[in-house]
Amino acid sequence: MFEKFSRSWALVKASAAVLRSDRELMLFPLLSGAATLVVLATFLLPMFALRIFDGGFSAGAAIFGFLFYFCQYSVIIFFNCALVGAALIRLEGGDPTVRDGFDAAKSRLPAIFGYAAIAATVGVLLQGLKGRDNNVLVRLVGSGLGVAWTLATFLVVPVLVSRDIGPIDALRQSVDLLKRTWGENAVGQVGIGAAFGLLTAAMVLVGVGLVVLAAQASVALAVVVAIVAGLAVLLLGIYQAALSGVYSAALYRYAVSHETPAGFKGVALEQAFVPKA
Repeated sequence: MFEKFSRSWALVKASAAVLRSDRELMLFPLLSGAATLVVLATFLLPMFALRIFDGGFSAGAAIFGFLFYFCQYSVIIFFNCALVGAALIRLEGGDPTVRDGFDAAKSRLPAIFGYAAIAATVGVLLQGLKGRDNNVLVRLVGSGLGVAWTLATFLVVPVLVSRDIGPIDALRQSVDLLKRTWGENAVGQVGIGAAFGLLTAAMVLVGVGLVVLAAQASVALAVVVAIVAGLAVLLLGIYQAALSGVYSAALYRYAVSHETPAGFKGVALEQAFVPKA
């Protein structure tokens, strides 16, 4: 297990090096975040106006939830495909542009919408399980299934953007790749999430402290400090999303080609894909 942590950390550092060479890759999660906020705002107004969830998780609430998840996932998956498409070009030694990423995603729109529908269905079902306030066991099962779904679908986007197959086949291939990369998959996701979670928490605490100190001087200065701190947290989230995309692209590319991508020389990738007992 220590070797898995060490190797996964090396992969994360190599992914960061690739990201530094193509900083425009961070544009994709930035645009994705802006688009998801638009979708969220579009659904919040009718949700509160019609009080859709006041009666609990009813059939109408489930339909509304599905539509929301479908729109959100369609946006997120599209931009993730654009990010991973550009990252794969870089890992193959090319010099991708933002347009290359969007072209890769647009060419896979039917599959993206199909997978978004699957993900939305799963999202509604998991939310229904986790929303059982009077049944702790069912909520725990829902949370566990959510973790399993996240791991199983980690490589769906690289498969979708690089193969001319449907969403179901892409999901099957992602599950198959998970069987060979479960250690690096889990450690990489948890490691990146935990590291950035700690950084975000530390940044928020420092930001709050600076705002309090600035408020003693003037309200205007406190507002400026709060805005700067908020932007810093936002940029950190954007970097995390981009790093995760590059990481998934690197894992996928080596899994299918068994060639060390450019920028990953010296990282023992071959050890990440030995058959697991």
